[in-house]
Amino acid sequence: MAVVDVINVTGDKVSQVDLADDIFNVTVKGSVLHDVVKMQLASRRSGTACVKNRSDVKGSTRKLFRQKGTGNARPGNITSPLRRGGGVIFGPHPKSWAYSIPKKVRRLALKMAISTKLQNNNLLVVDKIELDEIKTKAVAAIITKLDAAKALIISDGDNTNLELSARNIPGIKVMPTEGLNVYDILKYDKLLILESSLKGIEGRLSA
Repeated sequence: MAVVDVINVTGDKVSQVDLADDIFNVTVKGSVLHDVVKMQLASRRSGTACVKNRSDVKGSTRKLFRQKGTGNARPGNITSPLRRGGGVIFGPHPKSWAYSIPKKVRRLALKMAISTKLQNNNLLVVDKIELDEIKTKAVAAIITKLDAAKALIISDGDNTNLELSARNIPGIKVMPTEGLNVYDILKYDKLLILESSLKGIEGRLSA
């Protein structure tokens, strides 16, 4: 097991904790991380782009002018895709870009993403962050002392004061254990885990 220091909000060591190697220190494969991140981003696409086909454009169906004798091309009606304001040929329509990857692969990728932070010394375990009120300045001071300007904070359960206090700080995101995902772990430079949430992470990934 990997032994990691547990620090307080001032950055001082208060204890140590053992982290399971099969979760926090696995072999990292870039291809697996790439596949899962790609899946996540595809699932986030709105897929709402939409154009009007010829049948969707409002307009008369009468022939614009006679077939012969004008020197122009043979005219269709005003909704023709060849005319300004007409329908669009083969344009986009609402669709879902989401696709699925096996659950075992997603779980493995999550372990790999966490392992990259531990292996690069970018994983911090904090004993607790307690706020009596919603105060951005207090969280900003903690972030400065921990030297975690761009960090993902994993909390245990509903920590409303922490979430609301941190939401206006650029580069900081607070997320419950249930929302932990590969994309956000890799997006932020540091992974800051509250000690109380370690059991939740291990319980989710040990299956």
